[in-house]
Amino acid sequence: MSADAHRHPTPAAPAAPSPGAPAQPGASPAGPVPHAGTPRASASGAPAPASSAHQAAPGRNPAGADPQAAVPSSYGTGVPAAPGPHPAAPAAQPASASDTAPNGAPAAPVQGPPVQGRPPASGTGVRLDRRASDEGVAGGDDYTLQAPDPRVAPEPHAAVCVACRAGRVDDDGYCENCGHAQPRERDHMEQECGPVAAVSDRGLRHHRNEDAFAVGTTTLPDGAPVSVAVVCDGVSSATRPDEASLAASRAANASLLDALPRGTHPQQAMHEAILAASEAVDALAGEQPTEAREHAPQQNAPACTIVGAVVTAGLLVVGWVGDSRVYWIPVDRSAPAARLTEDDSWAAQMVAAGLMGEAEAYADHRAHAITGWLGADAYELEPHTAAFKPDRPGVVVVCTDGLWNYAESADDMAEAVPADAAARPLHAARVLVGHALDGGGHDNVTVALVPFPAVPQGAGSA
Repeated sequence: MSADAHRHPTPAAPAAPSPGAPAQPGASPAGPVPHAGTPRASASGAPAPASSAHQAAPGRNPAGADPQAAVPSSYGTGVPAAPGPHPAAPAAQPASASDTAPNGAPAAPVQGPPVQGRPPASGTGVRLDRRASDEGVAGGDDYTLQAPDPRVAPEPHAAVCVACRAGRVDDDGYCENCGHAQPRERDHMEQECGPVAAVSDRGLRHHRNEDAFAVGTTTLPDGAPVSVAVVCDGVSSATRPDEASLAASRAANASLLDALPRGTHPQQAMHEAILAASEAVDALAGEQPTEAREHAPQQNAPACTIVGAVVTAGLLVVGWVGDSRVYWIPVDRSAPAARLTEDDSWAAQMVAAGLMGEAEAYADHRAHAITGWLGADAYELEPHTAAFKPDRPGVVVVCTDGLWNYAESADDMAEAVPADAAARPLHAARVLVGHALDGGGHDNVTVALVPFPAVPQGAGSA
């Protein structure tokens, strides 16, 4: 998610209830949310929520479904895939948002000059989701490649340029022969952990990936399996957004995998995980140079959005802050798909407050300005959580806007998700990333897929 550091006062959303144990709704998944960015819950489209906590505005609680069913297929324990090569990026590209390192260390941060902005006096704020410079594309990489100097032999273990296949790569990640930037570790990342899989890609327009994800599996105190997926999207106009997303995803994942085996209710565990992620991102602000902290201690601090899902044998819990999303896709498509989260965005707030119609709000240039994020300059943090009890097997899609911008409605997302996604989650995640890249790849793209219900680790792969 690209984002500007400009902040504007917006109508404050009403406070929402705190998380609690899920109630027993009696509805099964029924029609999709009419528009991906709509803050209204569909009349009959999502699984009726077992409970909802910390909702930002009235009428924005996602709808949900009821009883559970068994997934017919089984899975094997996966192994993280090694990052593959990625096309070199143009030398002058605008900073963007999103990258994820599921199982590796963060790439060296690429820092730009902070965008100065003054927080509003009120208790709410907005970060714009696009920079004006992001609309254009930097010049191409049409360099005349020169042959390397034969008198300069590359070091035995030195990295070789992926573009000219001859030059040595310097410590800054550029070829000393042709000048091309080399792919970073986080440019493309994949991980499969039991029945859960995730893929993240830099996209086609941004010079780095500022998304991050973390996936895992564990067991509840009674031995029942549980799957976890967390996806974070760095705010590109903030400093070190790639570090923010990585820190948040790791902290939330660690918190969930620690709390769930101890018997913490999944919805409470999700709430605590988001708070842990927030603390991790806040801590990054204190690591800025002393001069920067003295000049503007709270301006342009590292920031990101977060969304996560916890899946057990009979319960699905989601939690989020920002505009990354969770979708529910029934395996057999016998019931409509549904979006389970509501964006913390300017457009969603305008529609929820009745100040603008959906079409008008989403046509406005401020539509993608986010009103909730993790970071030292965030306003009152309100983690949203919701619990559902789907009545049939399905796939939970956890993603950043780099994907849902190309499949906004629940129906669009269901059409993009392969029919065998529950049996082949890693393949399906790759297909979804490819869908976004084929659509233009204007942003970093990250998606995690979690089959429902959770299955025990070690089950044979389908």
